[in-house]
Amino acid sequence: MDVSVIMLTYNREELVGRAIESILNQTMKNFEFIIVDNGSKDRSGTIADEYSKKDKRIRVIHIPKNINIGTGRNAGVDAATGEYVTFIDDDDIAEKDMLEFLYHLAKEEDADISICGSTKEVNGEILPNYVFEEKLVLTAEEGVVEMLKRKKYNAAEPTKLMRRALLCQERFRTDRTIDDISVMYKYFAMANRVVAHGIPKYCFSRHSGNISAFTTNSKLWTAERMKEYFIAFRERTEYLSNKLPGIAEYVQYSEWSYMISMCNKISINHLTDCKEHLVYVKNELKEHYDEFYNSPYIEEFEREYMEKYIR
Repeated sequence: MDVSVIMLTYNREELVGRAIESILNQTMKNFEFIIVDNGSKDRSGTIADEYSKKDKRIRVIHIPKNINIGTGRNAGVDAATGEYVTFIDDDDIAEKDMLEFLYHLAKEEDADISICGSTKEVNGEILPNYVFEEKLVLTAEEGVVEMLKRKKYNAAEPTKLMRRALLCQERFRTDRTIDDISVMYKYFAMANRVVAHGIPKYCFSRHSGNISAFTTNSKLWTAERMKEYFIAFRERTEYLSNKLPGIAEYVQYSEWSYMISMCNKISINHLTDCKEHLVYVKNELKEHYDEFYNSPYIEEFEREYMEKYIR
């Protein structure tokens, strides 16, 4: 088997059929499609079962109770047999040649991870998300830095085809509500080669029901979610600094960059529930003021935020 496609679904009966069909209509035919019904209370799991009766490439796994995303992703990886694995979200759409594009890209460059560009659907309008013309062939260090920059791709699982051996080395976290930022950087750090070509082959659907809706609507942040992000980024800095010491300075900058951006979000959106985190961020940035302010990577707006909130 060349490719295993894994999709988690949870209470998406109105959209899941569209996502499933976008995979079944792929120009590449040699793949298996593992759908994990992650404890849905609506007809999502039933819809997946109905499709599995029509197409033998589909296998459906039913998890009785929704615990977290990591549990569902691990169940999908455990069932996968493909050389490579990719993920699709149950409210998104893959272009018909996405699998073929990603697979050929990985094979051409002998890469452990291949990445395509993406668009996003917002209020019925298709907009660019991560789109760029050139093909990038990257080392592990370069691949991680590009992920941290979030200019050409981010830590989301979709749009990435990963060698299954990587996912077998590192499990998805089952003690977190956020799965991508807690583990994706480890796959990039373990990769021998990463290739990215920004031709859009995947469309993200942006709506209020997205798990990640808070990333585009700052007022949806909660103290609990913010704490989880700060913990995940601290772990990321420690892991990457040890694994890839050559980029340790940039990795640390990236954590401070996130802190100052959250300082601004908490302040301008009056997130009173997050005051404790605001104190934490200010203390951290005050302690490392000179290092961050004089970093060769710092953006001008970040210097302005430092002067406004920390000095």
